Amino acid sequence: MKHFDIAVIGGGAGGLAAAEKADRLGMDVVLLEREPFLGGILNQCIHHGFGLHHYKEELTGPEYAMRAIDDIERSGVTIKTDTTALDYKKLGGRFTIRYTNAEEGERTIEANAVILTSGSYERTAGGIRLPGERPKGVHTAGKAQRYLNIEGYMVGRKVFILGSGDIGLIMARRLTLEGAEVKGVAEIKPHPGGLTRNVVQCLHDFDIPLYLSHTVTDVRGDENLEGITIAEVDDAMQVKEATEKHFEVDTLLLSVGLIPDIATLGDVHYAIDPRTNGAIVDQTYQTTQDGLFAAGNALHIHDLVDFVTEESLRAALQAAAYVKGEVPPREKQVDVVTGETISYALPQRLNGDYLDKSVTFSLRSRHAYEKGTFLIKQRGETIERFKRRFINPAEMEHLVVEGGRIARGSGVEIILEGSS
Repeated sequence: MKHFDIAVIGGGAGGLAAAEKADRLGMDVVLLEREPFLGGILNQCIHHGFGLHHYKEELTGPEYAMRAIDDIERSGVTIKTDTTALDYKKLGGRFTIRYTNAEEGERTIEANAVILTSGSYERTAGGIRLPGERPKGVHTAGKAQRYLNIEGYMVGRKVFILGSGDIGLIMARRLTLEGAEVKGVAEIKPHPGGLTRNVVQCLHDFDIPLYLSHTVTDVRGDENLEGITIAEVDDAMQVKEATEKHFEVDTLLLSVGLIPDIATLGDVHYAIDPRTNGAIVDQTYQTTQDGLFAAGNALHIHDLVDFVTEESLRAALQAAAYVKGEVPPREKQVDVVTGETISYALPQRLNGDYLDKSVTFSLRSRHAYEKGTFLIKQRGETIERFKRRFINPAEMEHLVVEGGRIARGSGVEIILEGSS
């Protein structure tokens, strides 16, 4: 049985970054990717807007992917594409990972540590209990993007989009440029779900209406989609009477959220955070299972691929330290809690014996604010404060607390004080 220091599961932006970084740190690394090609979702994202943070220039998705692929192909990482990780187990302090591909059949390898960078999947019509009939013409936005950008199929001519996630916003513009009539975007929340720049560039610039606090209440059609109805919702997400709007469409795209794709990968038990649907981790990105790390959209949903890359680099650094025995056992835990104005924050807990290193908190607010201050508190005292302008739930915030600022003995609270 072949043995590796680290196994990386998933070959998108996060997996490419983590594997290449671990290799540069002297680790013997294997990367398993179920698709025939590396790059993940980047391969179908042909629009610009990637790389501004990490590469300091604007790239398309495929260009961003090729930068990372070029780096890993120059490394010593063992790359296995078109390879599905079937399961993994923890035996005697090591992980055994069973995978399959057409060339090797079913094989098993060992690794001292595993990094999950397996990305995410889209919520479907069944997942959100979309009301009405079930005709042809209802697609997830990501699937429609793949049909159009990779396979060359136009999904429809009269389109409505439910949900204002970034892929849905980008597809509104993409379909308009291809000659479709995009009749509108409905978002159940009172604020957009995607980046502000995408709302402006993909909707406002093309005069596509955005219906905030609205959802689809009916889907009509026998064999093919013929029309939909949307209606306004109140603060409790209940439909308001006499607010219906009807649209004749042949296509409905769903951009209603992503879910970390980790549930089917393992026979190893670790705690899940119901707020993110991803793993609970400490500041090293280690899950509650020793030696199992998670990063990128497999951990929580990011708005920028640059942040996926940077988080995965940090996870690889810590996974390599774990393999080298440089991370102390997690005997003293420091819990991280959030105030009511914060949707979630991670890490959700800290290794109390590893607080001499800086900690990067990633978090999202519940509401939009013109300005606000994030407070890091311990024992009721503020130990750090971070002022921000234009806080948006769709845009992740990152707070870096230098090593030594957090004490071992008690929990940490993160509070957002904002004003509209």
